[in-house]
Amino acid sequence: MITIKSPREIEKMAESGAVLAGVHKGLRKIIKPGISSWEIEEFANKYIEEHGARPSEKGFEGYKYATCVSVNDEVAHAIPRHNLLLKNGDVVKVDMTVNLDGFESDSCWAYAVGNISPEAQHLMDVTHKALYLGIDQAVVGNRIGDIGHAIQDYVEVQNHMGDVRELIGHGIGPTMHEQPNVPHYGEAGHGLRLREGMTITIEPMVNLGTWEIKSKPTADKSWEYYVSADGSLSCQYEHTLVITKNGPKILTSQDPEFDAKYLL
Repeated sequence: MITIKSPREIEKMAESGAVLAGVHKGLRKIIKPGISSWEIEEFANKYIEEHGARPSEKGFEGYKYATCVSVNDEVAHAIPRHNLLLKNGDVVKVDMTVNLDGFESDSCWAYAVGNISPEAQHLMDVTHKALYLGIDQAVVGNRIGDIGHAIQDYVEVQNHMGDVRELIGHGIGPTMHEQPNVPHYGEAGHGLRLREGMTITIEPMVNLGTWEIKSKPTADKSWEYYVSADGSLSCQYEHTLVITKNGPKILTSQDPEFDAKYLL
């Protein structure tokens, strides 16, 4: 079922999103060569709880952590690890959900660790722009396929990178994952028509090589996550947004200047 949010619900989701954005802004200061991915988990968990919210990934379908921390060829859903030390040149993606007073938000951000290669920086730039090209299509009257087509054309046709198919965006609120599904590929003019008050995530995952991914177990076999099938570098950015009569409005913005036209 697709839920249409009231102005009050949208405002409360924006408050949740502000907490989540605060975590990402704080991570900019601590992500550097030599820290463990577990330190990212500790920071996020503490920040969320200190701001009166809870990390809603923790306990979801058996997941034990506040964050997913995926490094380099890890595409998504990797766990934070005590023994994984970030090194100069890495690209790390931190994905999390926050629940504040019953209202959900979801966002992933990519971080360069130290000095990265021009190739890695280009991947990050393409993925970030792909996110915003998708957001620009999230307007009343457009269709889900318009979002996916804009991303896929930019990633694969214009930049010859891999646009991951298996993992997609989704509706959000009041629970973490709801209808509609929001693929990052597709045909313009096809799919569900977008309506005012819908809240969704757009979260393209882009690989330098193939779009294909494969699952990989953790060392203790307690969890499976995803890596690029060819071992190539992967990147992801994600925002939660609401579709309004005045265009898409980002609820997890970290940068009011860059996102000025997308703010409520």
